[in-house]
Amino acid sequence: MHIHILGICGTFMGGLAALAREAGHKVTGCDAGVYPPMSDQLRALGIDLVEGFGAEQMALAPDMFVIGNVVSRARLPDGSAKFPLMDAILDAGVPYTSGPQWLAEHVLQGRHVLAVAGTHGKTTTTSMLAWILESAGLQPGFLVGGVPLNFGLSARLGAPVRPVAGAGPAATAPLFVIEADEYDTAFFDKRSKFVHYRPRTAVLNNLEFDHADIFDDLAAIERQFHHLVRTVPPTGCVVVNGLEESLARVLHAGCWSSVRSFGAAVSDFSAQGEPHAFDVLLRGERVAHVEWALTGVHNQLNALAAIAAAHHVGVAPAQAAAALATFQNVRRRMELRGTVQGTTVYDDFAHHPTAIRTTLDGLRRSLGPAARILAVFEPRSNTMKLGAVKAQLPWALEAADLAFCHTAGLDWDAGEALQALGVGPGQRAQVAPDMDQLLRQVLAAAQPGDHIVCMSNGAFGGIHARLLDALQSR
Repeated sequence: MHIHILGICGTFMGGLAALAREAGHKVTGCDAGVYPPMSDQLRALGIDLVEGFGAEQMALAPDMFVIGNVVSRARLPDGSAKFPLMDAILDAGVPYTSGPQWLAEHVLQGRHVLAVAGTHGKTTTTSMLAWILESAGLQPGFLVGGVPLNFGLSARLGAPVRPVAGAGPAATAPLFVIEADEYDTAFFDKRSKFVHYRPRTAVLNNLEFDHADIFDDLAAIERQFHHLVRTVPPTGCVVVNGLEESLARVLHAGCWSSVRSFGAAVSDFSAQGEPHAFDVLLRGERVAHVEWALTGVHNQLNALAAIAAAHHVGVAPAQAAAALATFQNVRRRMELRGTVQGTTVYDDFAHHPTAIRTTLDGLRRSLGPAARILAVFEPRSNTMKLGAVKAQLPWALEAADLAFCHTAGLDWDAGEALQALGVGPGQRAQVAPDMDQLLRQVLAAAQPGDHIVCMSNGAFGGIHARLLDALQSR
């Protein structure tokens, strides 16, 4: 089959392209400003990329157009289509589908799918789970919205048959671990992506309000999570965070599978000890010990979720804990970018106030109260740009000594939102409308021994490298 993917450079669609190519399909694709790192990875796989969404791509005559959710029916000011290729596809009446639908029909069918859902920690937990299964010799396939450092790639098919048979009706079905996003599927399918995946093991890691551009409130997201729960078979398992009231409401609406909880003291799986070194308890009995390089309570919870999910497919908690000791995390998750003149710079994907808080709290617990932490962030996700969670920013930044906010593209006053911290030169928080001013502010404040955490779900103008270069030349 020849598929042509619209929006191929996104992490999900790029991973799908890699899986399709590995499965023997001919794959081409297009995107606006065909960009690395995904463009480089795809070209290395022999996938031809086209710049833009021009209607002339109809001449490729693929068997199927696979539509990413970046594509819409939007119009430009002059009335022309923003995505003329999509209009041409509709006019011609040729076959098209969404990325999640194509994946479900051509990759996930016949596999035991382990889907990791949640507002936060999806990429990290998915990567942990894939590494646990790999270390257990189960050779899972996976699709992750990032690059797990243990694997060095974001997607693969995995073994066609499970090397070590498990229990239940899908005992020999190959395993596939997928990051299960609640964002909508495509402009023509407004269901969450994860309803297409039909998991036998579903992880509900956490749930709070996000994606303010497509969801009106938390109840709307809870409804989508319950749609996911409805697709888990009776012999399947829902692994749920026992600390989350929102997830309790989701399960209260109905659950037809076994449930394993984690996180709370009364949960099936709980932790005892600090996040970097802790015992794993199964219904109060010590069954494993995790000692690893990661920090933060959020990663401790991610680990419990991954251990519980792996347990459902036959991996003992002690075996899972041993695998986590060698887990290297994911690119752009508190990734150390360099240390210059005693000042350390990190890159983190934090995209929401809760993610900012857990990242900074984990670093604070690791460094101790005496270390200075400088938080440099841009509210770039749709939810942050809309200002839907701006009131939470002072709370999110509590663990930082100083905070610097890049305000370009915001139609709300970040200085006003951060007022509780004190805003301005010499205060705890500063705001900057452009990258040059932001860099000047950070460099004026930075001292040897500081830890600078740059947080964004985008490239952030290459601030990490620019900071390191500037620090080097001081």
